[in-house]
Amino acid sequence: MVLPLPDFYQPSQVPQLYMERAQLVAESAERYARKHAVKPSAQDTFRMAAFGIDVQVAFCTPGASLFVPGAVEDTQRTVEWLYRNLDKISSLHFSMDTHRVFHIFHPSWWVDEKGQHPAPFTPILHEDVQSGKWRALTHANESLEYVERLEASGKYVLTIWPYHALLGGLSHALVPAVMETAIFHATARGQPTHFETKGMHALTENYSVFSPEVTKLAGQKVGAFNTALFAQLMKNDRVYVFGQAKSHCVLSTLNDMLAQARQVDERLLSKIFILEDAMSPVQPPPLNPLPAQLDFPSLANRAMEQWREAGMHVVKTTDTVVS
Repeated sequence: MVLPLPDFYQPSQVPQLYMERAQLVAESAERYARKHAVKPSAQDTFRMAAFGIDVQVAFCTPGASLFVPGAVEDTQRTVEWLYRNLDKISSLHFSMDTHRVFHIFHPSWWVDEKGQHPAPFTPILHEDVQSGKWRALTHANESLEYVERLEASGKYVLTIWPYHALLGGLSHALVPAVMETAIFHATARGQPTHFETKGMHALTENYSVFSPEVTKLAGQKVGAFNTALFAQLMKNDRVYVFGQAKSHCVLSTLNDMLAQARQVDERLLSKIFILEDAMSPVQPPPLNPLPAQLDFPSLANRAMEQWREAGMHVVKTTDTVVS
């Protein structure tokens, strides 16, 4: 049996920016829990975690610099899934992509021979930096090493992204409708929401919630795998994954979970449930021919099949959640 949506929830508000109505939502959650006999999550014998990746204004709200087409519909399905399965979801976890203006993938980091910054979505290759086509304004040696290591990984090339998810800015915030869902869940189930920041180091990208794309530069550590978060999630009997973008942060996070589970205990893979209708890929840049590594939708679709073959479950928000 699924629960009804709370009275204050309006689907039309999902793409909107507004101040979260914390008091209204919390009071509504208490009444809702009494009416529907929703128990504290501490009493759950079968524990389910909902793991939202970068469900932030930067990616999910129309008009934001890195809005992912499809994210509004993904978010609406997610919010309604969370409400309807409130009594089964033991804990909520959200990653928060977190950056500053001067970051290796932002325009301010690089200039060309004329001192002009690259436009958003410009790919910067190792050969471009080596030849002087693009020059880092700071940490030149580390920047050259970074693009070389990134390309050698075979996962991505460095892409210049629009300024996004800036710490202290509006685009960094959780989507308001999702924030209200988190307040509602925390109050109704007596379980604080867990927030995990990522992406703070200026010299590396951090698509995955668990680790940066490059962990060492110039012999110095710039990041490491987040074993504590992985352990926290894997204590649950099931982990539902959703968020943005399917081709980048979701993809890298699930690949890290796959690799870590294979190292620790491959049976952990069966705990991971991917909500495929609650995520969308970044659209590819308008390049012809389009390099394979920039065909983001295709990369995401191939990864989805690999996760399924590895033992993860690929499901939809419309599927019945059975504990």
